[in-house]
Amino acid sequence: MASCSVEDLCCPVCLQIFKHPVILPCSHSFCKTCLQCWWTKNKTQDCPVCKKKSSNIEPMCNLTLKKLCEAELLARDPRFSSGFETLCSLHLEKLNLFCLDHQQPVCLVCRDSEKHASHIFRPVDEMAQELGEELSKSLKPLEKQLAVFIKVKQQWDQTAKHIKMQAQHTERQIKEQFKRLHQFLEEEQEARMAVLREEEERKSKVVKEKIEAAKREIKALSDTLRTAEEELRAADILFLQNYKAAVDRAQQRHLVEDPQLYSGALIDIPKHLGNLTFNIWSKMKNMVSYSPVILDPNTAGSYLVISEDLSSVSMGKGECLPENPERLKDSFSTLGHEGFDSGTHIWDIEVGQNTNWEVAVFEASSHRKGNVNSGLWRIEFFNEKYCAFSPSAEVSVPYIELNRKLERIRVHVDWDGGKVTFSDPDTDTHIHTFTHTFTDKLYPYIWTDDTLPLRVLPVKVSVRVEQ
Repeated sequence: MASCSVEDLCCPVCLQIFKHPVILPCSHSFCKTCLQCWWTKNKTQDCPVCKKKSSNIEPMCNLTLKKLCEAELLARDPRFSSGFETLCSLHLEKLNLFCLDHQQPVCLVCRDSEKHASHIFRPVDEMAQELGEELSKSLKPLEKQLAVFIKVKQQWDQTAKHIKMQAQHTERQIKEQFKRLHQFLEEEQEARMAVLREEEERKSKVVKEKIEAAKREIKALSDTLRTAEEELRAADILFLQNYKAAVDRAQQRHLVEDPQLYSGALIDIPKHLGNLTFNIWSKMKNMVSYSPVILDPNTAGSYLVISEDLSSVSMGKGECLPENPERLKDSFSTLGHEGFDSGTHIWDIEVGQNTNWEVAVFEASSHRKGNVNSGLWRIEFFNEKYCAFSPSAEVSVPYIELNRKLERIRVHVDWDGGKVTFSDPDTDTHIHTFTHTFTDKLYPYIWTDDTLPLRVLPVKVSVRVEQ
């Protein structure tokens, strides 16, 4: 192949080495940008060299010429092979200066051109270090933000898994509860059907016996009447001879009492159907319970285990839980699901033989991820001693003296009256009362680090008909 000169590698328009060369049907080549500028300026698609018209708006790339130009640039400066344009695109000189006004690298020829007149320049390596440090500083907040997003994303991943697990567990519990209710209803239905069948059999037997007795009497009366009628048709002498016997037989039949229908023979339908659903509902109260406080697993610490019915809590082995806003930071505490900001509320907690516990009310505005004691009105049992604490963390009553060890503790909250009272429901003994003007919602609170459960006791369920 014949070698080509540098002039052959230069665009006829810009007189620089081709950049993205394209070829026209007339075989002349130009930089793609130069050709487009020429056509725009002259408002006609003719060749800048031979003036021939071109119908092709998008000329084809001249691949051969492009490779020759790249080889020429590589021969001038090997750094061109790195893929970065380290040479000036206008003058093919090294970019060893940085124009502060245009914020771009330039060559020495650019520095002396009219375009950069009166501009300020700095060496490339100096500005690269300086601007690199500035960029690194500006990236620090982004790196921190990225770390936050990664952490939050991991927490959301954990939350998604936990939601799935919660949904599956709750679904099983719902099915189990309804299974028990279905079983109760099926057993109740069978029991009531058995009573109905027993009544049907008993009364049907009595009626059947009555029918059989009536049949016998009908037959006997029919026989008597038939015999008497035959004697009436007999000869006078025979009739008179048998008359006394016929009269005696008739009189004996008169002594038989007439059959009577008796009350209560039919099925007592009201007994079976009257207020049926109400009666079943009333009976169901023996198998259901109502807890005045429902514990919230979403607030429970990682070392607590909440019972299936959400009424008791104890210490467990520890579980990896999602970091949700509702959860208390303390690994051994939990809250009730519902708070209250008015009225009177009472609940009993069975502490049993639990060795360390706290029973309290928690103020909703208190920081759940910090020191929860700043929002607690509480009674605690620790080291075999009872103490009362207010939210100020000061001991209100150190070492409360009781005549007996508590097995249950009652919490009585009068929100409107500003009182929280603790007492022993077994002996009706007052333990301590806090007074405070409440302005925020209060939640039941329990703390324990014992494997023995603390249980919210159910209240008595009754069914009442109001007239």
